[in-house]
Amino acid sequence: MLITHGHVDHTGSAAYFSTTFGTPILCSPEELAHVQGKEKHQVTLGQVLLRIWRPKVLRWMVHVIKAKALQAEPATRAEAWTGQKLASLPGSPRAIAVPGHTPGNVALLLPNARATAVGDTFVSGHPISSKHGPQMLHRMFHSDPAGALQATRRLEGLQANVILPGHGPALHMPLPEALKALQK
Repeated sequence: MLITHGHVDHTGSAAYFSTTFGTPILCSPEELAHVQGKEKHQVTLGQVLLRIWRPKVLRWMVHVIKAKALQAEPATRAEAWTGQKLASLPGSPRAIAVPGHTPGNVALLLPNARATAVGDTFVSGHPISSKHGPQMLHRMFHSDPAGALQATRRLEGLQANVILPGHGPALHMPLPEALKALQK
């Protein structure tokens, strides 16, 4: 299991699969402490409470609590990948560092499939957003909001026509077109 970043909504069942089935959990070296639960880089309760008066934020928070996200187990058996390890996996995924959402956030390029899993580097929808299509998450979700947008430039030049965001539906469009929409 390849993890783009250590937020609980992206590591979800990683601990279960690791302990129950022995599934290897791999992430970037910069994100390892986060995935293992030794560090936290996530929205704070204070950031949410400042916005809780907004109905979409309140509904999202209720959903998070009901889903038991606050009780999720970290993937303590996760390991940091190496370029050689990634290259040996089916599809030869390639990690592109795009820090800002979290310090060790990555996008995963699957070159043969012309697809990329961008995690929360950018999304195509979110419960607190009224937009659809390529967009940045609300700034409260990023450890470095300005850096998160700037880091998307690291994806320029990648060849992908299928974009798999961490929130919202898959995008079937050229990656450069999606990146251009983020700048608006």
